[in-house]
Amino acid sequence: MADRKNDFTKGSVVGNIMSMALPMTLAQMINLLYNIVDRIYIARIPVDGTVALTGLGLTFPIITLISAFSNLFGMGGAPLCSIARGAKNEERAKNIMKCSYTLLVVTGIILTVIGFLFMKPILYLFGASDVTFPYARDYLQIYLIGTVFVMISLGMNQFINAQGFGKVGMCTVLCGAVTNIILDPILIFGFCMGVQGAGLATVISQGLSMIWVLLFLKSNRAILRLSPKEFYFNRVLAKQISTVGVSGFTLAATNSAVQIVCNMKLQQYGGDLYIGVMTVLNSVRDILTMPVQGISNGAQPVLGYNYGARVYDRVKKSIRFMSMACCIYTTLAWLVVVVAPEFFIRIFNGNEALIRAGIPALHMYFFGFVFMSLQFSGQATFVALGKAKQATFFSIFRKIIIVVPLTMILPGMFGLGVKGVFLAEPISNLVGGLASFLTMYITVYRKLE
Repeated sequence: MADRKNDFTKGSVVGNIMSMALPMTLAQMINLLYNIVDRIYIARIPVDGTVALTGLGLTFPIITLISAFSNLFGMGGAPLCSIARGAKNEERAKNIMKCSYTLLVVTGIILTVIGFLFMKPILYLFGASDVTFPYARDYLQIYLIGTVFVMISLGMNQFINAQGFGKVGMCTVLCGAVTNIILDPILIFGFCMGVQGAGLATVISQGLSMIWVLLFLKSNRAILRLSPKEFYFNRVLAKQISTVGVSGFTLAATNSAVQIVCNMKLQQYGGDLYIGVMTVLNSVRDILTMPVQGISNGAQPVLGYNYGARVYDRVKKSIRFMSMACCIYTTLAWLVVVVAPEFFIRIFNGNEALIRAGIPALHMYFFGFVFMSLQFSGQATFVALGKAKQATFFSIFRKIIIVVPLTMILPGMFGLGVKGVFLAEPISNLVGGLASFLTMYITVYRKLE
């Protein structure tokens, strides 16, 4: 019954996408609460809240890198699983899921060990000062304990969505987020744990999310079931999963690389204050890109299933709807940022110096935000259809080939200083977004006959 219900070759294409996109957008919104609630509370720690927020921002590249490995095996296996389901090859779909699970667990353990061994040199490399390092260290050493929790909850939730259970996937994030919201003020202020309390709340929350994922995948409700003790490795499948997942990995890993370079340049040209500004900008960007990610992620199971079933007209309809919805939303979001920049900054910090520096930075950073939707649409199509080479190339192209060099070069040109760091993002959105979308249209969309 569940398999017939989740057959995406039936019913309205828009209806199928929205049935996945709405809960996945809500899941994205809830997922943001993990980090955003931490940032809001940490910024309000008496006396040193702004410095503590800056220290937290220094941990973002490492947290993003952990998410990148979750994407490598979760977003790598889930599209292949959808295609296999569409082709009615259930045995292959099950093996893909089990192999991805094994890769997530093993990699999570390795990352935990590496993180503890090299924490101090890594944080100083990423732009920490003697003032901000203690806060970054206190948060990260707690967060790393839950690395395996993060890997499983993020990575295996992709397989819940791939089976068409968008609402269950949303609940995965909901149970953790609610726990995080409750525990944050208790541990940060009630037990006077500061940033360590924020880290502990996040670890407990991610642990609950992991338990939810594993219980569902083990239950009879799941189309493809998984036992937490059922480890499975196949070299061929591992290679296929990694090949498709390298796009999602690269997208997150390059975000981490950009954050590192930005923090280094902001420390050089502006100091701790502007690292705090960038922490706020990243938080605002996370909020505003949430619906775009929800729509593009919600479209991927529908795209992959219909592609596997060779129903190409529905694949094209899915691409059209996804692209139009993303463009309309990002245009509206851009206008809101232009009109009310201070509102977004004050969500995270009320420091007047940070607000004065943040408003012009926000305007520059989000200029041309609409072009980011083109990147998401092109990228989501490549990933959903298993076009690993194209997906990987455009992940690297926008961040590594455009953003990183511009971030390194622009601050030293024409006396731009920190302005050059913030201008790199809109330039990359324009060039990278157009390149990704047009390539998808010419090489994929027009050839779907």
